[in-house]
Amino acid sequence: MSILAECPICHKKQAIKNKRCKCGADLDKLKRQKEKVRYWIAFRLPGGQQRREPVSYSIQEARDADGKRRSQKREGRIFEMLPESNMTFAELIQWYSELNSVKKLASFPRIQIALEHFNQAFGGKTIIDLKPTDLENYQSTRMESGIKPITIDYELSIAKGMISKAFDNDLVNGRTLKVFRKVKKISTKAERSRTRTLTIQEYLNLLQVSPEHLKAILITLFHTGMRPGEVYRLQWKHIDRNIMFIRLPADFTKEKAAKSVPINRHVKAVLDSLPRHIDHDFICTYKGNPISQWGPTQAFYTACKTAGIPYGKSQHNGIVLHDFRRTFKTNCLKAGVDKVYRDTICGHTLRGMDVHYIQPSDEDLRTAMDLFTAWVDAQFASVDQSVDHLKAK
Repeated sequence: MSILAECPICHKKQAIKNKRCKCGADLDKLKRQKEKVRYWIAFRLPGGQQRREPVSYSIQEARDADGKRRSQKREGRIFEMLPESNMTFAELIQWYSELNSVKKLASFPRIQIALEHFNQAFGGKTIIDLKPTDLENYQSTRMESGIKPITIDYELSIAKGMISKAFDNDLVNGRTLKVFRKVKKISTKAERSRTRTLTIQEYLNLLQVSPEHLKAILITLFHTGMRPGEVYRLQWKHIDRNIMFIRLPADFTKEKAAKSVPINRHVKAVLDSLPRHIDHDFICTYKGNPISQWGPTQAFYTACKTAGIPYGKSQHNGIVLHDFRRTFKTNCLKAGVDKVYRDTICGHTLRGMDVHYIQPSDEDLRTAMDLFTAWVDAQFASVDQSVDHLKAK
């Protein structure tokens, strides 16, 4: 066990006997200034795992904390040495929700909702006291209140992700992580997978009843296969007008890989019709403001209701905006677009050695998009002719 001093300049943790840090900071001088040098204690658990804990800016408090850990280790009070011995789930949820990497996620609002339900059940409970039966009881209680199994599984998956993040940052130990890994999903594979796609007629009906801001989103989703969140956050700087491509950077996509999506004439018409705002660079807006994560939900629900199309995952044959992505890829298949190009446009990872040996060019993707567009246009014309035929009768 040892006491370490953290350099306030480069944040390197080092022996307290060091007079000067490698970055050049005068540690002796900084130690004499209040709240400049922070002290840590370092110790090993019986299993060999190294632990570091911040204490305070007082060397005496650091020595007291170091002595306490020595006593606990000598007396075999191991669980008292773990950080989660006093931490509650409410405290852990607050820590996780304030991480910048979590806040940046497009699904952050949904994560907050899931953690709030989890917090209501376990917020005041000490992390170390959690048992697998507690999580099983949580599943049962939520089901009895009418919550669908897939929603409950999602809430636990978010909580498990939080615990994994805490484990990586030495806030919880492997025992707590094991509790979450032992609990099985209660939803079936069929419940977790969706197969719903939109027909051409449904798509055209939605366009007829949608407000202009929603119509722009629906057209872009239908003709690019992009995720709804990617469309909401799309900016003019992502548009390559020289060859009409959407260039999404790696930090913009769910798969954390750059993606190029060819623009066909339908999406080009949308882009040409939209104004470019002075205050921001976002393309999809409502009353001049960027579309929020949940912005189009109410408008889409209203459009579905007006068009007579079931809405939502809870409704039989209901649709959600993400179903446009599945529809695009299915229509690409019907149009005869090769699987490699379908996967590349949608950002899905190629399999096997294809990852290394197949690199579709912009020209290849453009040809694939032209094939898709020709097929879609033929379907639009077929629907129009059918309507005209019915009117003639």
